[in-house]
Amino acid sequence: MELLFPLLLVALLVPMFLGVRRQKREAEKVASMQDNLKVGDQVVTTSGLYGTVVELDDTTVDLEIAEDVVTTWLRQAIREVRTDDAVSTEETGSEDTGSDTTDAVEESAEQTETRLTKD
Repeated sequence: MELLFPLLLVALLVPMFLGVRRQKREAEKVASMQDNLKVGDQVVTTSGLYGTVVELDDTTVDLEIAEDVVTTWLRQAIREVRTDDAVSTEETGSEDTGSDTTDAVEESAEQTETRLTKD
């Protein structure tokens, strides 16, 4: 009975200790990724914005989010660097016409005008 309390403490503290170590390792990995950014990297911000790094500073990153549209972000706002594989599969995935459920039916200009002026 006298060993029950120390065993309970160990049973509760070991998972907490392992969880803190895992969080620390993940934070170090993210900080390393943010420190190793370079011009031309395609990135995703913490708010979900996709962009390409065009200029770097010690604390900020300039991202091109559209043609000739450049915004400035903190380095800490970069969540991940997109790899070439992820970029190419997204581009080819949108052009894939193998499935009938994802094909959109285009409407003519007259149909669009009719739909918009139905009020």
